[in-house]
Amino acid sequence: MIAKLAWRNIWFKPLNTLLSVLLLSSSVAIITLLILLQKQFEEQFSSNADNIDLVLGAQGSPLQLILSSVYQVDAPTGNINYDSARVWMRHPFIKSAIPLAYGDNYLGYKIVGTTPDYLQKFNAKIEKGKIFKKEFEVVVGHSVATKLNLKVGDKFNGTHGDAKEGEQHEEFQYLVVGISSRTGRVIDNLILSNIESVWAMHGHSHEESEEIQEEPKEITSVLLKFRNKMGIVTWPRIIVQNTKMQAASPAIEINRLFTLFGIGLKTLEYMAYGIMLISGVSIFIALFNRLKEKEYEFALMRLHGASRIQILSLVISESLFLCAVGYFFGTIIGRVVLRWLSSAAAEDFKMEFNPIEIIWDKESCLFMITLLVGVVAALIPAIRAYRMNISKTLANG
Repeated sequence: MIAKLAWRNIWFKPLNTLLSVLLLSSSVAIITLLILLQKQFEEQFSSNADNIDLVLGAQGSPLQLILSSVYQVDAPTGNINYDSARVWMRHPFIKSAIPLAYGDNYLGYKIVGTTPDYLQKFNAKIEKGKIFKKEFEVVVGHSVATKLNLKVGDKFNGTHGDAKEGEQHEEFQYLVVGISSRTGRVIDNLILSNIESVWAMHGHSHEESEEIQEEPKEITSVLLKFRNKMGIVTWPRIIVQNTKMQAASPAIEINRLFTLFGIGLKTLEYMAYGIMLISGVSIFIALFNRLKEKEYEFALMRLHGASRIQILSLVISESLFLCAVGYFFGTIIGRVVLRWLSSAAAEDFKMEFNPIEIIWDKESCLFMITLLVGVVAALIPAIRAYRMNISKTLANG
């Protein structure tokens, strides 16, 4: 009965109710979005950097090297000499070394020269076809195959550089020999070949170049996994002092990136809680005004047997209903925005987010905070209703 009456009362002045719900929904939507983004962002960055202790590449920004080599979201710092890199790749400290060579793309999807170890690193299986072995044979990532409708046996021309509008290589065609399974990681958005394909496409070793003095072979970077963890600490300094290369740690660089992101995310979170506070004030004002307008009605309810506790519960219930409605719409709006962001990130950064994931612990905590705001906002009007003088109110009415 109290719940039914409370629900009817919150729509007594629909514009005030809509304003309170709108403010509360906005704050809940921002916080929900931040919760989902932060969790999924960290998961994706951590999973893609699994089994990589250091990245060996050209000197420049360490963060740029990590972003381009591990997450495929930035331009590389340059190329390195393959023979020089191989000295470090064959060091006894090294457990595994996966070379990467960039150069081309197909409709915006990067073509990466590497070894089959790269697929094993992501636990990617060959879902259809076989692994690349010869020059210009490629294995297509699951998302690329789905979006571009590529099948085993298809052929295509690569485009030089990272931009899909660049110069197309007309002299050679890539042949799709395999499609990898879905992993939910960056490999799903790549096209993989052997490194010889990249060298051949760019004239390092192909037959047509035999009469020309062969240029030194180059690769973009190497993903290193150590047997001896001492190398993780000592190699960055040794390599930068003795070679034209650098060795950057994904853990350090990503931690630095998260620190920078963290400042922005915290600022947005504080803003969201500020909006929630304003919505709490709005609910308080709405309840207080409604109490003044409905004092006579409350007094009649008391006269017909309603207890003080029932009147107090009625006012608090109105506030809790407002908060529950605001939370419901806020979580939906937050997920709709995440869906839109995921589409944009998939296009620009080859990164996707899951809007239907529920993070029970943090979202439950947010729900409790939202209800707490409702209880605090209703406290003064509820106490005033509880202490109402029936005879005086009826006499004034």
